[in-house]
Amino acid sequence: MNVLGIGAHFDDLELGCGGTLIKHVKGGDNVTMLVVTNSSYNDPNDKIIRNSEVAYEEGKKAAKVIGARMECLNYDTLLVPFNEDLTSIFIRYIDQLKIDIIYTHWAYDIHRDHHYTAKNALMAGRRVPRFLMYRSNYYDSEKVFQGNFYSDITDEMETKVEAIKVFETELERVDYKWIEFFRNQNANDGQKIGVKYAECFEVVRYLM
Repeated sequence: MNVLGIGAHFDDLELGCGGTLIKHVKGGDNVTMLVVTNSSYNDPNDKIIRNSEVAYEEGKKAAKVIGARMECLNYDTLLVPFNEDLTSIFIRYIDQLKIDIIYTHWAYDIHRDHHYTAKNALMAGRRVPRFLMYRSNYYDSEKVFQGNFYSDITDEMETKVEAIKVFETELERVDYKWIEFFRNQNANDGQKIGVKYAECFEVVRYLM
């Protein structure tokens, strides 16, 4: 199976569906992690919070932990567009890699980069037989995430945490709360289906 994970920033895929991507790799599937932005950004006072070179190196290390191929499109952070140019780039990856399943952001995520990444992916992947959306932050939206598909990542959880820990600059910024939050979220989702840890997705389509 050929798997495409699409994330707006380095760390989104690891947080939202890292365990499932690891599971695909362990099962012998070909996994590509496509990151839209260079993931650098400054605070409102123009202080550098994340350097693009550091973000890229961390992203490469995390992809290596997962066992996936990683590519970056180098769009500027906070400026991901919803247009035919980005949609066409996604289509080229889908066609060239003969993608069978896509994982991308939830379309109602309040982060603009996440939202537009998902909208472009939905358009580009409209003929892909399996399409699932993940959450990679902890903010509420005007919609409720309709999680209705679960992936048992009990055996992959510690490797997922290892991949998240690669992003030292971002973990410092959030006081390392991501690890606890996503471990708890994956544990809660696991309880719903009787396993220790699970990742939950909203299905767009899933061909059996």
